Amino acid sequence: MVENVIWPAALDADLSRSEGRRVPLSVAVSEPSVDEIARAVGQVGYDAVIEREKTYPREYTPRGRVLVKNADDAGKSDLLQAVGAYLTALRG
Repeated sequence: MVENVIWPAALDADLSRSEGRRVPLSVAVSEPSVDEIARAVGQVGYDAVIEREKTYPREYTPRGRVLVKNADDAGKSDLLQAVGAYLTALRG
């Protein structure tokens, strides 16, 4: 079983690539929450588990992370692109 970890920083439009953003600004959103990310992961078709107490290593305040279960068929960058697209649609 493969688990992918999605940190909110990977989809945060307020961060630069060197600060942890992993998607283009066109699919990034400002300050995404783990709840929004988990909802977008569900829309993409995967199961999500929220871990709220976790802190991204480059940040000091805990924002949590989302574990994506059984994502064997998708690469991490493809998964992040799809989740980012759904986040922009959810916020749109």
